[in-house]
Amino acid sequence: MWFDSHCHLQICAEDRCLDDILDSARTAGLKGMVTVGIDVASSRRVVDIADGEFVWAAVGIHPNSATELDERSLADIEELVADPRVVAVGESGLDFYRDHAPHDRQLESFSAHLRVAKGNDIALIIHTRASVGAALDFFEEQGPPDRFVFHCWSGDETELARALALGAYVSFAGNVTFKNAPDLRERAVEVPTERLLIETDAPYLAPVPNRGRPNEPAWVGFVGEAVAEVRGESATDLARTTEANARRLFALDR
Repeated sequence: MWFDSHCHLQICAEDRCLDDILDSARTAGLKGMVTVGIDVASSRRVVDIADGEFVWAAVGIHPNSATELDERSLADIEELVADPRVVAVGESGLDFYRDHAPHDRQLESFSAHLRVAKGNDIALIIHTRASVGAALDFFEEQGPPDRFVFHCWSGDETELARALALGAYVSFAGNVTFKNAPDLRERAVEVPTERLLIETDAPYLAPVPNRGRPNEPAWVGFVGEAVAEVRGESATDLARTTEANARRLFALDR
């Protein structure tokens, strides 16, 4: 029923059997998921996990690890993109919440990932923490790729309008279920149906009623149900449209 557009199975599997995680997802009615790398090693791992039927991969270097980007690592990412199980570059973007990497190095890495996405006609997954405005400025200057998504949306109403004007997809994670997130739920209402995605970001951001526990793809339905409720839609309809959107964004039916 549901499609998890962003998770990290390689991290989930550090503490739990991967087969059990996938079995739970199937039991919960998931139609598929995209598992996302955060550096070269984990990008190789997500490609190994992906089967191109139920699990697909995204490869890239997280902005917190932007100092790891060099010619060799970028070539590794480009090589991985050629695998048919890889449907996106990322997650890339900007993270100004912590100082794990200088902002200029993050922008250099973001530019490199953008070039890879454009050059390979593949989707780009964007991480923005305390940096939505800066990421939007970047795209307005550089020009976005044809297909891209802001994962775990956290921006305000004006920033959402700018993202949509650029042609972005917008994905909501488990924090949309949190009691202290009324503004985020308002943003979920404002996204056009054809641009809306849901995700777990597992093992992070477990949704209510499982907040505080290690997250898993099987729980993406809690996110979907919360978004459907505030939008005044049925969960079934929202599941159908968000799956279709994910398949279009990631070109899964080519």
